[in-house]
Amino acid sequence: MKVFGLTGGIGMGKSTSAEFLRARGVAVVDTDVLAREIVEPGGPALAEITALFGGGVIDASGALRRDRLAELVFADAAKRWQIEAILHPRIRYLWQQQIETWRLEKRPIAVVVIPLLYETDAAASFDRVICVACSARSQRGRLLARGWSPEQIDRRNQAQWSVEKKMALAHHVIWTEGALEVHAAQLDRILAAL
Repeated sequence: MKVFGLTGGIGMGKSTSAEFLRARGVAVVDTDVLAREIVEPGGPALAEITALFGGGVIDASGALRRDRLAELVFADAAKRWQIEAILHPRIRYLWQQQIETWRLEKRPIAVVVIPLLYETDAAASFDRVICVACSARSQRGRLLARGWSPEQIDRRNQAQWSVEKKMALAHHVIWTEGALEVHAAQLDRILAAL
C-alpha cells in the first residue's frame, strides 16, 4: 500500500482535495476531523484541556469552545505548544491505526490529510507528500469569505511553516488557483502516475 501525506496552508484546498480523492475510491483520513473527535465531551483530552486552560474554554453543554481556545493558543506560542502536546500524540496514534487497518484490508492507496505534516515531523511516515497550495491573496480571500478576521489569518499562518517551504519539500504540488476541474485533474495525474 502506498501512503500519501496531504498538506498545505489553511484555506488552500486540502478538504477539496480529500473530497476528490474519496470520490475516486481512495481511503482518506483527515486529522482535522480526528482533532474534533478527541475533544468530545467526556474524553480525556478535553479534561486535560480544561485543566490547563480553565472552564472558559467549555460551553454550557460541556463541549469545547474551539473559537475561545483558538484565541488563546494562537496569541501565545507557549500555550499553542501545550495544546499540541495534548492533541498531536493522540491524533498521530489514530491516523497510524487507520493506516494499519487499511493495510490489512490491502487497500492500494491511503491518504492522511495533515496540515502540520512537516511541523509535527511526520513526513517520514509517508511514501509521498502532496502539498496543496495557492497564492497568499487567494488564501486570504477564501478565509475572509469564511468570516475570519485578518488578525486570525495572520496568527494561523505564523503558527505554520510557510507554504513555499512545504511546496519545496513535497513530492507533488497541487496549485488550486484555477477551476475545480483543474484541481481534480492535477490529482488524477498524480494517481495515474502510480
